[in-house]
Amino acid sequence: MTWNAIDLSAMSKKERYDFALACLEGIVREEGSRNVDDIALMATICSLVKALQPHAYWVGFYRLVKPGLLVVGPYQGTLGCLEIEFGRGVCGMAAAERRTIIVLDVERFPGHIACDASSRSEIVLPVFDGKGSLTGVLDLDSSEPGAFDEIDEHGLCALLAVLKR
Repeated sequence: MTWNAIDLSAMSKKERYDFALACLEGIVREEGSRNVDDIALMATICSLVKALQPHAYWVGFYRLVKPGLLVVGPYQGTLGCLEIEFGRGVCGMAAAERRTIIVLDVERFPGHIACDASSRSEIVLPVFDGKGSLTGVLDLDSSEPGAFDEIDEHGLCALLAVLKR
């Protein structure tokens, strides 16, 4: 599949996630799944989601580098926070609780960390390796309130599954 062959503007949010997954799986298949570096895959996921989901202005990973501390990893968008402790903000809470958190209005989320003042809604998913160990979180921010939903959660989970190979 190529970008030029498909009219992305005519696709639903779900169809764009499905297309992103097909692209990612094709890249991994071409490279040989065991030879692809996780950081490279994270960067590719960020690129695909940022390009295909216009409601997300920031797409990035925070990686677990030592117990209780997330450090910004591959991302696309404005500057992100460099470090986030477990339990702080949406990313820290999602990591500590090992669950997806969808925030429809960040102003109503106690302890929200405003890395960028234009953030109005957010979705954060925990990232696990093939053994089930937490390796970080995937964070998407939107300047629109209520931008994220279950379609985003399911689409992003499918993309993250590629990291578990």
